Order: sequence, then C-alpha cells, then structure tokens
Amino acid sequence: MGDKLRLSVGILGNGASLLLYTAPVITFSRVFKKKSTEEFSCFPYVMTLFNCLIYTWYGLPIVSHRWENFPLVTINGVGIVLESIFIFVYFCYASPKEKIKVGVIFVPVIVVFGLTTAISAVVFDDHRHRKSFVGSVGLVASISMYGSPLIVMKKVIETKSVEYMPFYLSFFSFLASSLWLAYGLLSHDLFLASPNMVGTPLGILQLIIYIKYKNKEPPITTTVVSKWDEEKNNSKLELAVDVDHDGDGDGNDNEKKTSS
Repeated sequence: MGDKLRLSVGILGNGASLLLYTAPVITFSRVFKKKSTEEFSCFPYVMTLFNCLIYTWYGLPIVSHRWENFPLVTINGVGIVLESIFIFVYFCYASPKEKIKVGVIFVPVIVVFGLTTAISAVVFDDHRHRKSFVGSVGLVASISMYGSPLIVMKKVIETKSVEYMPFYLSFFSFLASSLWLAYGLLSHDLFLASPNMVGTPLGILQLIIYIKYKNKEPPITTTVVSKWDEEKNNSKLELAVDVDHDGDGDGNDNEKKTSS
C-alpha cells in the first residue's frame, strides 16, 4: 500500500512538474512575437535546468538503488530538453548585455554539474554516499530554482505590476513542490523532501503577491510629468516665435525709416 501511494504521488508530481516546465511556453510565444526578451529574466530557466540535471543524475541507478527514483529521471529528463530550448530562444532574442548575463549564469551551472557527476561516480563507491553527495548539491539546486522568482517578485512590488510574473509559473511551482514534498516524505528521502519544504512556502508567497497586485495598475507619475514638461516646452517655443516675429517687425520699420 505504501509503495503504491508513493508511486501515485510520484506520477502526480510528474504531471505537475511537466506543467511547470511547459508554463514558460506562454512567455516565449510573446518573446517570438516581439522579437525581444523585454524585462524577463533568464535566471529562473537556468536554475530550473540546473535542478533537472542534478535530479536526473540522482535518479539514475548509478546514484540511486536500481530504479527506485524512476519518476525523477523521466520528468527531469523532459525538463532538461524544455529548459534548454527556452534558454536557447532567450539567448537568440536577448540584448548583448543580457546574453553576457546568460553566459555568466549558464557556464558555472554546467561546470558544477560536470564536477558533481565526476566526483560522485569516481570518488564514492556505494549508493548511500553517492546519494548523500548528489542530494546535497540537488538541495542547493532546488532552493535556487524555487528562490529564483524572488528577483521577479521584487520587481512586482516595485512596479505594482505582475506583467513579468506569469501566474501559471507560480501556481505550478507551488503544486509541483507540494507533491514532491509528499513524495520525499513517503520515500523517507530527506534530499527530496527538504528543498520542497522551502519551495512550497515560496510558491504560496508568489501566489499571494500575484493576487495582491494583479488588478493594480503601475504608477503613471512619470507619464504625467512627461506630458507637463512637453506642454511647458511647447509654450516656451511659441513664446520664442512671438518674440522673433516682434523683432522682425521692428527691423522692417527701421528699414522704412532709413530709406525715407
């Protein structure tokens, strides 16, 4: 009964994670249309890729005992493909400055993943120590993934607009972390449960912020000031033209007086 329940929760977790990994399709359809990444950040996508890489490796028989964590391999394998596509598209349409940011984040992620696989495969001889090592790195990767929207949440609070914090990404993040938390507890695996103990509250926080600011419009103070400045400049321009006309009139009168 316990194994069936764990497997059922794992399947639900796979479904929720698939929705989480495909949620950015809405964002990137907008990027395609506008040919620009606008103010969207690449950080969440790179961190999600990092998480998928680590937990795919964690679920493979070289780290876990046989296929005890097979659901991890399937969904995170799909996540690797999807996030790689998203990052590639982001890189194609990003500005030169943003492309540098992508490289600065992406390269260390690949290096850390490579070192993790090499050390766990060569240095450690048994599954228990391999799981402990890879699980520790996975803990950092998961917290980074679930914590990455904090950058966007800061922008939402500052601008009072949820334009760059998609609802589905926040909702599926909460749903997936909740289910994987349950899966980790049922499996008695703290390396699966622990990061989701952080991810679940962060998902709730994202939803609260979204609900709070979803109907609020960004402040228009800048626009009003700009229009006021424009009207002021136009008034100055009209005044300057009138002065010039007066000057021209005086000049013509002087010419008439001289000729007479």
